[in-house]
Amino acid sequence: MTHIENIKKLFSRDFVENPLLETYEVGEIHISSGQIVASDVLIMPDKYAFNQEFPKGDFTVLIHKERESNCVAYAEIVFDKDQLAENWTLALCDDQDLKDLKEGEIFGYPVESGMGSFMDKDAQTALNNLEQELFHKKGADFMGIYEEFFHSHFFDENGAIDQFAFLKPYDNKSENIVAFETGYGEGFYATYIGYSKDNQVVKLISEFIEIGMD
Repeated sequence: MTHIENIKKLFSRDFVENPLLETYEVGEIHISSGQIVASDVLIMPDKYAFNQEFPKGDFTVLIHKERESNCVAYAEIVFDKDQLAENWTLALCDDQDLKDLKEGEIFGYPVESGMGSFMDKDAQTALNNLEQELFHKKGADFMGIYEEFFHSHFFDENGAIDQFAFLKPYDNKSENIVAFETGYGEGFYATYIGYSKDNQVVKLISEFIEIGMD
């Protein structure tokens, strides 16, 4: 079974029914431009957005954990709760072409920090602006965008807070980022788009641990 066939079996309905997965509704992501970036932002701060234009607005984000390991297996944005995702494709960036892939290959993004994310292109710009502002403000005391911005959302004095977080580069602006642990850590991970029967975008899903379906 290919990855995309497995994704279709797991996520085509409006809920996931698999004893190996536990699903959490974790909040809403703000999409302002319709251009979405999925990346390990700590190593690819200027990652290209997907070619697909997505609906604009605020949309529910779901995290699906593998029960046995308690690791994040899938991260999902739901654009339309009332339609089923009947057709699926690998999300592509820039000049990527499915015809260039050999059997079993995927396009995706590399993770080295153990953290992935979804964000609008506008949020990516805001995050990069924040990093430059913090660098110029702190100079030699600047510890990097993870320590300065991300770390406190995942860890406090008592240890780990959670495996996912919503973050806003600027409190007075609408742009936000959802960041999450990626499966067992480092790797190369694909993202898939689910469409309704009339070709409307219904879901966007990044896969970190493949959960098989019989």
